[in-house]
Amino acid sequence: METIHSIVRFFVAGGPFMYPILLVAAVGAAIAVERYMTLTLVKSRNQSVWSKVQPALVNGDFDAAREMTSKDDSAISQLLNMGLARQGAVRRREDIEIAMEESMMEIIPHLEKRTPYLALSANIATLLGLLGTIMGLIQAFTAVSNANPAEKADLLSASISVAMNTTAFGLLVAIPLLLTHTLVTTKTGEIVDGLEMASVKALNVISARARRQAEA
Repeated sequence: METIHSIVRFFVAGGPFMYPILLVAAVGAAIAVERYMTLTLVKSRNQSVWSKVQPALVNGDFDAAREMTSKDDSAISQLLNMGLARQGAVRRREDIEIAMEESMMEIIPHLEKRTPYLALSANIATLLGLLGTIMGLIQAFTAVSNANPAEKADLLSASISVAMNTTAFGLLVAIPLLLTHTLVTTKTGEIVDGLEMASVKALNVISARARRQAEA
């Protein structure tokens, strides 16, 4: 209970700038949770689909692979389905590769959506904390200018201590948001790498089968 009271006193003593920092923290936390859950689900679904589609590709059963990807809306299904659709109509590796690259260009923005706002929220929280401290210091020096000389030192030190609360709170919000931004960015990179890996493997299988058919 004492800890809660200490946190409340710390927040109230920080002044009005504590509230916009708290709002930034809430928005950043909501984005972080949404992005992490979404990317975790995307990665899990991609792995599940690939484990089913890869054997069909290796066996040269492109019709079955095409059917599996066409009925699924995961990122890897969209990517592979674009290439498999071209595989049924053309034989050139370049055409299939271009189709997959086009699909990747559509998928990546959805994976990176709202992620930059995490870093932006961290920067805003830091700047709001500094601004709150500066405004607090201005008020503190203004208040002690007309105070009793014997009380100036104590009054100034107390005012500065309160003004520093906003910087401390801003940093307490910014640091976790930056760490979360790094985590989400890393997870996004892993998903993109997995999609590129699947694209290359599928393309190699399709090209190898096309060469064998041409030689037969």
